[in-house]
Amino acid sequence: MLGVNSRVELAEAEGSFQARRRAELLVSGVTMTAPETVFFAYDTQIENDVIIEPHVVFGPEVLVRSGATIRAFSHLEGARVDEGAEVGPYARLRPGAVLEAGSKIGNFVEVKKTRVGKGAKANHLSYLGDGDIGEGANIGAGTIFCNYDGFLKYKTVIGKGAFVGSNSSLVAPVNVGEGAMIGSGSVITKDVEAGALSVARGKQMQKSGWATAFRDKMAAVKAAKKKADGA
Repeated sequence: MLGVNSRVELAEAEGSFQARRRAELLVSGVTMTAPETVFFAYDTQIENDVIIEPHVVFGPEVLVRSGATIRAFSHLEGARVDEGAEVGPYARLRPGAVLEAGSKIGNFVEVKKTRVGKGAKANHLSYLGDGDIGEGANIGAGTIFCNYDGFLKYKTVIGKGAFVGSNSSLVAPVNVGEGAMIGSGSVITKDVEAGALSVARGKQMQKSGWATAFRDKMAAVKAAKKKADGA
């Protein structure tokens, strides 16, 4: 028993708990290359043969099953990570995140109240909030689940084997069918049927010589202003 009567003593008690918990998990078969940099909540559950890289923080209500990998600088809270799944580096799992077996959440991806199905992956720079991602689906870099209208939250459903191109915004509530594809840079506001391609972006224009003429014009304006300021 340790008495806590100051913030200093609170930090000492926390340090004692963390050291004890790290030792228990190492003995149970969890791999930590720098255990002193990993922090656990009182109820963190980590099964054997999990790999935890440096600088990982576990908030309350986290379960990580055998064979999963938690890469460096990730933060998990209220989440479940199943067998063989991979998190991070630099990933954030918020309450309600469920990563099924073999799925992958990569760097700078945030997941909240979303199931990521078996083998599905979101490797880079995405926000996946209030969703359901089917088995084997691929979520491209920069994809956003637009789940909030300022008042209520809505759900995005991605079907099995679907492919969402990079820099896409999915405006919930919306459903993307099995095997469907979303073209990069699309803003999807309507359901996409299974096996279809959906592209929703502005038409590209080209004005030959415009950039050269603009630069010449602005260079002349800048030169004239510099001359006037120096007079």
